[in-house]
Amino acid sequence: MLFTTYQFALFVFVLFVIYYLVNKKYQWIILLIGSYLFYAYAGVSYLFYFLTTTLSTYLISQRIKVVKQRQKEYMSQHKEELTKQEKRQYKEAMKAKQWHYLLLCLLFNFGVLAVVKYTDFMIGNINGIIGLFNGQPLSFMNFALPMGISFYTFQTMSYIIDVYRGTCQVEDNVFKLGLFVSFFPQVIQGPISRFNDLSQTLYQEHDFDLRQIHFGFQRVLWGYFKKLVIADRILVAVNTLIGDPSTYDGIFVLVGMVFYAIELYADFTGGIDITIGVAQMFGVHLTENFERPYFSKDIAEYWRRWHITMGTWFKDYIFYPLSIHKSMLHFSTWCRKHMPGGLGKRVPVYVSSFIVWFATGIWHGASWNFIVWGLLNCLVICVSEEFKPFYKWFHEHFHVSGKLYFRLFQVMRTFLLMSSLRILDCYRNVPLSFSMFGSMFTDFHISELTGDALLQLGLSHIDYMILIVGVIILITFSLIQRKGSVREKLNQKPIVSFVVDYVLIFVIVLFGAYSIGYDASQFIYNQF
Repeated sequence: MLFTTYQFALFVFVLFVIYYLVNKKYQWIILLIGSYLFYAYAGVSYLFYFLTTTLSTYLISQRIKVVKQRQKEYMSQHKEELTKQEKRQYKEAMKAKQWHYLLLCLLFNFGVLAVVKYTDFMIGNINGIIGLFNGQPLSFMNFALPMGISFYTFQTMSYIIDVYRGTCQVEDNVFKLGLFVSFFPQVIQGPISRFNDLSQTLYQEHDFDLRQIHFGFQRVLWGYFKKLVIADRILVAVNTLIGDPSTYDGIFVLVGMVFYAIELYADFTGGIDITIGVAQMFGVHLTENFERPYFSKDIAEYWRRWHITMGTWFKDYIFYPLSIHKSMLHFSTWCRKHMPGGLGKRVPVYVSSFIVWFATGIWHGASWNFIVWGLLNCLVICVSEEFKPFYKWFHEHFHVSGKLYFRLFQVMRTFLLMSSLRILDCYRNVPLSFSMFGSMFTDFHISELTGDALLQLGLSHIDYMILIVGVIILITFSLIQRKGSVREKLNQKPIVSFVVDYVLIFVIVLFGAYSIGYDASQFIYNQF
């Protein structure tokens, strides 16, 4: 059930009415039932994955809780008779038991994810090696990929890791844990919520708050504007450019890069706006996932602003644990002894970053283009770190820090750099992606854009006018948003607020993907 369908609108409306009519203590149960019905619409068999993830995580969290309780009781009863060494040994033994339970849960659930998402990728690579020796290739398994499995698996595993670390309480109600896993607005494309954050409002009793409902509705409209008016319109041109690389090379690759950057941002952030807005209409608060990423002045800052919950997940659950692992600490000590200057301190960080970015790449898709994309991000960040002394000298020598023109240059540089890396996402083929990128330098002719070249991409003059106005509105909104919530400001002028609502509805209906000749496409991040 795509967000851009009438079925979804009807589903949310019916669930919304029931949610606020029932006794408030049953509201979370309505959300649970609604979430499972929402997911079952994509395929009843997929509910098996939800149930497997929920039950396995619930049972393991209960076992970890029992071990912690036994440890607390034992230490309380024997604290006087145990030596410090015996206490330490006992705590280490209990921690080891908890670790074994955690490891079992992680291996099982990430194992399920790996099997359904990466089996055919591995078979394809094995077949490539077999082909070198003229062997018989293996058959592909062709597993159906459950919708949003990467998102809800990562979210649920963050919960069990936090339980192990003792940073969140164990949820004793298996059905409430099931709602955390399956909450329908965020299950297909995030954000990846933490239990401590989401549980604060997910299980609460909510009154009919017209102000919050209106805010949520406005956020939903803004998301539909991005998706239907901008993303799905420019997608027509993007598909034309990518679909015929032999014709559209050189300067058209640059055009495709920019168009895809606009499409991806409008599509992904539009989907997140709908997700957060729908949740807010039910009184549930979700973590923000974007913070004006295209205003970033370097790639590291960009990744602190783009898909924030994914970035913090990899940082908190992979990067930091790797950095403090005994093996990494030994490696760090060796590097400091054998490498000059501060390089010995940085190399272990780069190794951890390499692993994180490899995982980030393969999380996005079971394909080499995503892996190379992730590693290139890592390379750019590491190179930028090495060039920091030069950047400092340059800023001090030429006094460009804080200058508007230099900030604009940094923003444009970061935008073009990230767009260049996304060529791997566009063409989904590593050799072709590098070939098309190279053509921008070997076969770049501005004259090819004269005449009706852009009109042959499937868009009319009117389409380009709508896109230009839409992008200007996006940029203007982002600039205003830096000084505070736009919805809060509109709320101070009710008449203006309702006019904006009606204008958005009118624009979406008139210029959106439901207009003649267009179809609402699936959100890009649904595939993950």
